[in-house]
Amino acid sequence: MSGVRDPYTEPHFESSALITIDVQRDFLSEAPYGIPGTSEVLPQLRELAKAFREAGRPVVHVVRLYEVGGGNAEPVRRRLLESGVELAAPGSEGSWLAEGIAQEGAPEVDGEMVTSGVPQVLGPGEYAVFKPRWGAFYGTSLQELLTELKVDTLVFAGCNLPNCPRASIIQACERDYRVVLASDAVSRVSEQGLEEIAGLGVHPLGTAGIVAAVTGGSAAE
Repeated sequence: MSGVRDPYTEPHFESSALITIDVQRDFLSEAPYGIPGTSEVLPQLRELAKAFREAGRPVVHVVRLYEVGGGNAEPVRRRLLESGVELAAPGSEGSWLAEGIAQEGAPEVDGEMVTSGVPQVLGPGEYAVFKPRWGAFYGTSLQELLTELKVDTLVFAGCNLPNCPRASIIQACERDYRVVLASDAVSRVSEQGLEEIAGLGVHPLGTAGIVAAVTGGSAAE
């Protein structure tokens, strides 16, 4: 990261957590209602998750699950789901995390558990958390979990920057977290989007730099 270091926003990677957003099979590029560019960033997402695990840092997979019929959907998606389309329905394969994102041997996302508001433990230091709207903190137990884990820096990655990652980043900034965006591990990223979130005090950083930092090296641009 270039420029003058800001003591109020500079990431503390030694007390960080990786937050993946909506990295679920129904949102992958090739899915009928998938988001372009999401499958393409899976290699970087896997690399980030592996590095955080190896460093003993938490990994939280924030997921969206839609009731069949759209009863819990955002208004903008309600008509689509009322038409009979099933998207990330609890218990469906489409609701599961993309292959290789969770640690080996992890259970699939338990829709009943996570929609009740309880974080699902996927392995040591790894969790799934359900969000009922765009942002990862809205109506969730994420902040309580992060407080319990003594986390003050969040590294965001996943699907897709203009919507859920952006909303989650804004909510994190409102809660005074130090925030990093894995700029090459998020779909639908743009130069304008990166400039806008940088204005919030967010640090866009590539996967290689984040991996180096979280494993004890120096962050590089």
